[in-house]
Amino acid sequence: MKKENPLKDFSIVVMLILLSVLGAIIGIQLLTTLGMTPNTSIIGALLAMLLARIPFQAFQRYRSVHTQNLAQTAISSATFGAANSLLMPIAVPWVMGQPQLILPMFVGVSAAMLLDAYLLYCLFDTRVFPASNAWPPGVAAAEAIKAGDKGGSHTRLLLVGVAGGIVGSVLKVPMAALGTAFIGNIWALGMFGIGLLLRAYAQPVAGVDINANYIPHGVMMGAGLVALIQVVRVVLVKKNDSARFSSPDSEVRTALRLGSVSYLLIAGLLALGAGLWAEMSFPALLAFVVYAAFAAFVHELLVGIAAMHSGWFPAFAVALITLIIGILMGFPPLALCVLTGFTAATGPAFADMGYDLKGGFVLRGYGQDLCQELWGRRVQLFTALIAFVVSIPVVWYAHASFFSQELIPPVARVYAKTI
Repeated sequence: MKKENPLKDFSIVVMLILLSVLGAIIGIQLLTTLGMTPNTSIIGALLAMLLARIPFQAFQRYRSVHTQNLAQTAISSATFGAANSLLMPIAVPWVMGQPQLILPMFVGVSAAMLLDAYLLYCLFDTRVFPASNAWPPGVAAAEAIKAGDKGGSHTRLLLVGVAGGIVGSVLKVPMAALGTAFIGNIWALGMFGIGLLLRAYAQPVAGVDINANYIPHGVMMGAGLVALIQVVRVVLVKKNDSARFSSPDSEVRTALRLGSVSYLLIAGLLALGAGLWAEMSFPALLAFVVYAAFAAFVHELLVGIAAMHSGWFPAFAVALITLIIGILMGFPPLALCVLTGFTAATGPAFADMGYDLKGGFVLRGYGQDLCQELWGRRVQLFTALIAFVVSIPVVWYAHASFFSQELIPPVARVYAKTI
């Protein structure tokens, strides 16, 4: 197959930038008003499909499913990046009355967001994060693009599904969860359902509030440790099945080394920029930097694994776990504020990059043409980086206005109250 690079087309780059701005605004608005961030992939894909239907030669380039894939990559990257990786972390120091921390925090989480996307790009289709696994939102976006491209009954069925989702959402039915249930890993979603049932009935039946006793957090900590052990095994144990993946185990080792060193560097710069050296002894400061980097890395892996299997990632809950451990370790409030924002920022961009690459993987023929798959994956990475870079000034420009109106992500208040 011919290697096509739509990013060489100036009009497509402009479209991606505009979609990134739109995605960032949507993410900020919904996180501060509803406390959640939707997956906006389908919006970008539908917009590209609509442009392709305009009867002018200049718009024919949007008929390519690969161009539509880049559109959904851009808008979803900007949405999750702006809301979860940028706005939420800097809301924590604002709520705690530490506005001087906002700028160093913003610089640190911006770097962590870009690193997140690159690491998932390196780890995608390895034994840690196989492309063959569920990644439900990515499959949903790819199938929507394929249905729009085929037209006819496929498009009609897609529109019926869209209409059903809209009606159900208006009636307060969680249609996104319903759709994910048809795609996600049956075991992961089965455990998710059992967890919901236990949370709902533990209090009225057994008189135990499992959330107040931090039982779910302990379960996730255990799962996170197992995930970390599995990753370490991939690094240390050589298997001859790595040929089944487009990225070898050596790529995993290289990515993990890069991530470890980079997170240590970012955590150290955050600690210095926040002035923690004035409140902590050198051994305590060193322990904080090491723990913050380790927590950010584990948070990223756990969020990515959950997203891969179920299409849902517990980024905020896992960040709360790292915060509670930091409290038990005796770090001062200022350090805990930095820790919370830093760890919460890692993971969302990582998981969303996996969704986008899975969508591209499906559209490119499930990796049958390895050369084309690797090339398309690289183009998607550059598209996501464009979206993340665009979201940085959007969030910085908008945050003061939102915060001054008390439009704060609800979870930031939970973190601040916990500290």
